[in-house]
Amino acid sequence: MRIGLVCPYAWDVPGGVQQHVGDLAEALTGMGHEVSVLAPVGDAGTAVLPDYLVPAGRPVPVPYNGSVARLSFGPRTATRVRRWISEGGFDVLHVHEPSAPSVSLLACWAADGPLVATFHTSNPRSRAMAASSRALRSATEKINGRIAVSEAARRTLVEHVGGDAVLIPNGVAVRAFEHADPLPGWPGEGGSLGFLGRLDEPRKGLAVLLDAFALMAPARPGLRLLVAGPGDREAALAGVPAGLRERVVAPGRLDDADKARAYRSADVFCAPNLGGESFGIVLTEAMASGAAIVASDIPAFSAVLEGGGAGDLFSAGDPADLAERAGALLDDPERRRALSAAARRAVRAYDWETVAADVVHVYETVLAGAGSGDGRRPGVRLDTGPRATALLRRGSV
Repeated sequence: MRIGLVCPYAWDVPGGVQQHVGDLAEALTGMGHEVSVLAPVGDAGTAVLPDYLVPAGRPVPVPYNGSVARLSFGPRTATRVRRWISEGGFDVLHVHEPSAPSVSLLACWAADGPLVATFHTSNPRSRAMAASSRALRSATEKINGRIAVSEAARRTLVEHVGGDAVLIPNGVAVRAFEHADPLPGWPGEGGSLGFLGRLDEPRKGLAVLLDAFALMAPARPGLRLLVAGPGDREAALAGVPAGLRERVVAPGRLDDADKARAYRSADVFCAPNLGGESFGIVLTEAMASGAAIVASDIPAFSAVLEGGGAGDLFSAGDPADLAERAGALLDDPERRRALSAAARRAVRAYDWETVAADVVHVYETVLAGAGSGDGRRPGVRLDTGPRATALLRRGSV
């Protein structure tokens, strides 16, 4: 098949949806399909882009789902979307997060089936989705197959847009993480905690982990904390007591190879996220690496960790509970080994070989339904009606 994937968020800014789309593109290519990805790009002239990526225009930062999303929308972007669809000759179009006011929504308006959509957002009280529900329905009524990455994402879809979706989780390239070596000097003799995520995004919960570390550190003089990810390190670590600052190591954004090594560098990997997560890619990556995990008990994380069977859970937002549970794991190597083994077993269900095959099955089902009338293989065409232009002029989003 020739497949068009649409990502609504800036490709050159790290994020779970961008990573999902990129990994899916590579998995589908490995299965023999032709793939093109359309996404906003901040600076297409200097960014290092994969061959399959087509820039859709420059993004602008917009508050969305408790974070700041970089989206591209408007008549100029709509023209690029229509040109990409017209020239793509796609058998199926697969848009991600069509609820975001960006290129995925524009692609829904502009295309004329077969159309598949994946919903990632978990936010049952989303004001943005509630305010734009009319425009969303005008786009999503065209969708032939719906995928949700988690039960939380499916529930958000049902409540705000209507309809239902098949559950297909985010994938992880298990083999890329399972044999990585730790970073030099880690984990060390005194024990180590690890964190990976945006340092300047409050919902990732780094402040909770830093408070927990401050509670643990006095009784554990050799304990260190590895904090990896993009963002302002000085601002993120400003609240760490002066006597502990040298024991918090923040290497910044890591490439894929060092990211895999970072998961292996902690005796206990911590995911202190406060909410707004529909799945937890960081968890599946840590699981694939065999990390012993302590994660907040938000629904998405609890589901991925099998209710605590593949990693320990603490009360979200509670530094004392995190400190207690992380400390208990540091003191119990046998328990860490058991959680590591359980995590490696559980993460097999999220391997991209399995996930991509399930996605292709959705494509095949949609294509079979679309072609049932005359026996011809259907393809994605432009919607020649006034829908997209009219909605843009009305300012429906």
